[in-house]
Amino acid sequence: MDPEPVTRPLAATSSAPVRLDFAGGWTDVEPIASAIGGAVVNAAIDLRTTVTVRSAERYSLRAADLALAASADSSADFASTGPLALHAAALRWAALAPCAVSTAAAAPAGSGLGTSGALGVALVHALSTARDEPLHPIEIAERAWTIETVDATVAGGRQDQYAAALGGVQHLEMRDGKFHVSSIAIAAEVLDHLAQHIVVCHTGRSRFSGSTISRVVAAWQTGDQQVHAALLGMRALAQSVAPILQQGDVVRLGELLQANWQHQQALDRAMVTPAMAALEVAMRMAGATGGKAAGSGAGGVMFFAIPGSTKDAQDAARACGATVLPLRWAAGGVRSEPGPPVPAPHLA
Repeated sequence: MDPEPVTRPLAATSSAPVRLDFAGGWTDVEPIASAIGGAVVNAAIDLRTTVTVRSAERYSLRAADLALAASADSSADFASTGPLALHAAALRWAALAPCAVSTAAAAPAGSGLGTSGALGVALVHALSTARDEPLHPIEIAERAWTIETVDATVAGGRQDQYAAALGGVQHLEMRDGKFHVSSIAIAAEVLDHLAQHIVVCHTGRSRFSGSTISRVVAAWQTGDQQVHAALLGMRALAQSVAPILQQGDVVRLGELLQANWQHQQALDRAMVTPAMAALEVAMRMAGATGGKAAGSGAGGVMFFAIPGSTKDAQDAARACGATVLPLRWAAGGVRSEPGPPVPAPHLA
């Protein structure tokens, strides 16, 4: 049930991490997930999206990282499509008095790291905190997914929202028509070892769009055997990656990432860009045992497992025009943050 309107002064700041998906991405997208029993293993990384909600005279939305802003007298007046559609859909769900909602993402837009999922989770957390009606992390993940896929009509799976809400390393499975999530326990020294031997490379903004999801889902629904086999292959890899991560086996991890990437490329002809193909060759020559695109592919981030020193691989990535992003695991998910001093409200 949607919340009742709130008219008291508002103040909240929340942040949520993005993620690296090791295996199984795409199998969390409906209706595929329910039909084949989707499975994903991912880990939250500490590139956080921050959302601030404050009382204001009018409703306003601002995405600092996109240099976009809009204002209106009613939350219903914001566009339901476009780059601020998720902001607007979350604001309409929250039913708050006039307020300013400001967002900023540390991860590059279109990176494939689950930035929209982290944004949705941080929005739901901040808006529900402003209402003084906190939600359980699973409720936040599910609400954020509904707001994005149903209200804002942006197709996608659930792994991004669960990683952003919960943090840590998670195994997400569809069973009996419901998603179940379980944490994968990994020793701190193993996590440190993995972080030192994974190189995260941003190749440039993704050209991925909802049309790619539509093509993959349509191909699966019409019985495309190549697509079906690829999805089952990625699901199987997700079921086997946990012990590799727990052991810190960088060589095997790279091989698993590469196998997942091969399956992923079989889903759609646009999955790999020329820049991604060139980067993959350079990273293998620099010592990577394998790698894959983060998220859906078609641009954005690729990450690679490097058993030895990563210096040559980082240099190779930069020589290809990629940006090497910092890798710090996020043990926790969405959280409240200290906000700036709240001015006295001036409500209409």
